[in-house]
Amino acid sequence: MTEGNFVDYIKVYAKSGKGGKGSTHLRREKFVAKGGPDGGDGGRGGHVILKGDKQLWTLYHLKFNQRFTAEHGGDGGRQQSTGHDGQDIIVPVPLGTVVYDLESNEVIFEITQDGEERILLEGGKGGKGNSFFKTSTNQTPRFAQPGMPSIEGDFRLELKILADVGLVGFPNAGKSTLLSVITKAKPKIADYPFTTLKPNLGIVPYREFRSFVMADIPGIIEGASEGKGLGHYFLRHIERNSVLLFMIPVDSADIKKEYKILSNELKKYNPEMLDKARMLAITKIDMLDDELIKQLKKEVPKGIEVVYISSVAQQGLEVLKDKLWDLLQ
Repeated sequence: MTEGNFVDYIKVYAKSGKGGKGSTHLRREKFVAKGGPDGGDGGRGGHVILKGDKQLWTLYHLKFNQRFTAEHGGDGGRQQSTGHDGQDIIVPVPLGTVVYDLESNEVIFEITQDGEERILLEGGKGGKGNSFFKTSTNQTPRFAQPGMPSIEGDFRLELKILADVGLVGFPNAGKSTLLSVITKAKPKIADYPFTTLKPNLGIVPYREFRSFVMADIPGIIEGASEGKGLGHYFLRHIERNSVLLFMIPVDSADIKKEYKILSNELKKYNPEMLDKARMLAITKIDMLDDELIKQLKKEVPKGIEVVYISSVAQQGLEVLKDKLWDLLQ
């Protein structure tokens, strides 16, 4: 999915360098008419490497550069000199990047740590020079190994947002408003469905200079697990969140039903999602008086902790942060 500078899905082509060939050189000097073999080994071809970079949070930097070719290894030379290794190609990617083989659709690896390096394609090994093959019975071998060939392939990179808390709810549940109030993030906010078309991240300041990261995910609709609405484009971003904060507005026609639909969509997409710590926030409570809020508490789902908040009126936000922090710990 792409919107503006946010890119969380991209296809790339990569090719490693081939190994240099070994040398078949025979030693020749002024007073040495028949010197032995002194051919050196070929150098290794360059690797294609992906490296985690915590300063990146999108794959946008790869949007206009989707082909990566590493340098070939140098050939071996005389006097057993080894050819130079091909220069590696190092591609920085945001944390949470998952790499798939485009043909088999299998996951190759994931990058989750800053500075983590994983070899996508290994460069070919350099061939052995003729000096390597010298024996007592064959003292002047006139052959050497060629270098190993390059490896190439097409790959798909998908980003799964790494955040402590993921906001889950229908469109217009107040997720973006909450994020804008308790963090310094500035998501797009308006009174119509699917205002949020990309994940937004914000850092929530907490007591004693502590903090945690919150992600606003585009709204879920019934059938999202089958790809309806924005479907799989955003559900994968919830997979990496430590805590799920379900958000349902106080004016919902049926709070229990909405919560059940949201839970079912996550379960259909990935049953392991419901193993995560979760909490329910009833939003926009500034619309009700204390008596109506008391009545509302009888209508909320059982088996999940519930908080009552209003982002606009800034009600219950400190309680919310305290409870989220406790869940994270």
